[in-house]
Amino acid sequence: MMKTPDLHTHSTASDGTLAPRDLIERAAQQGVEVLALTDHDTLAGLDEASEAAHAQGLSLVPGVEISVTWGGRTIHIVGLDVDPACAVLGSGLAGLRGYREQRAIEIAARLERVGWPGALEGARALASGELVGRTHFARFLVQRGAAKDLRSVFKHFLVKGKPGHVAGQWTTLEEAVGWIRAAGGQAVIAHPARYGLTRSKMKRLLDDFRAFGGRGIEVVSGSHSRDDYFTFARWAREQGLLASAGSDYHGPESPWIELGRLPALPEGCKPIWEQPGFAGLDQHRRVGTLEPMQARLSAV
Repeated sequence: MMKTPDLHTHSTASDGTLAPRDLIERAAQQGVEVLALTDHDTLAGLDEASEAAHAQGLSLVPGVEISVTWGGRTIHIVGLDVDPACAVLGSGLAGLRGYREQRAIEIAARLERVGWPGALEGARALASGELVGRTHFARFLVQRGAAKDLRSVFKHFLVKGKPGHVAGQWTTLEEAVGWIRAAGGQAVIAHPARYGLTRSKMKRLLDDFRAFGGRGIEVVSGSHSRDDYFTFARWAREQGLLASAGSDYHGPESPWIELGRLPALPEGCKPIWEQPGFAGLDQHRRVGTLEPMQARLSAV
């Protein structure tokens, strides 16, 4: 029986600390059989990850995590099994990365006003890829002694009402789901427990999501409690959504989250990875015959 796939992970292409190749190697060491690389607003790590997955005999699901503004707050939508060559998805993500650059400049300016100069340069130095996010600023501030760890930095500097906070103005839910569907993928709401929505607002989010063509919700997440698993399993059943699972792994610096350390979905859930045509399942059935992502792209 296949282990629960890990369908939400990050590499240095966004705000993870392991290069895509190293992420895949660690996943294989942890016994992961099917893994999705879902970096924030970029597909840049997929080629390297695909080559490593081929070498390790691991099934890679090409993915992305898209930043969305909905109801005045930031929501993350994971796209699974997307075509990296899709121009619609690529163009949309390029726009988000452009906004991320503007936001990084503003975050740095605000941090300098409260006594932390050099934040932009420091964050860039910690970002292996082109994307500079809040986590890179948080790591910079930890290095400078502003706080003891990333959680403390976010709490005191980077969340709403704190000096380094810049409200995100991301894409719409409809656009994000549309990009994923244009790329042939499945749209999934990431770590829903983190948004702190009331039951009525959660229902409105799920209603909107389904209306735009969204297919799934993360029931099991590295940031969910055991009670959250069952809460969102009920939501999935009530809303007719497929269930997904992902660690939201960013690197070994957060030892409480590990690749593939995921429980089985609660009973009654319909796993997204068991749906006909889902790449991870199809690849798992023919491990050893996978073509690297670059080979697939060259055939497009």
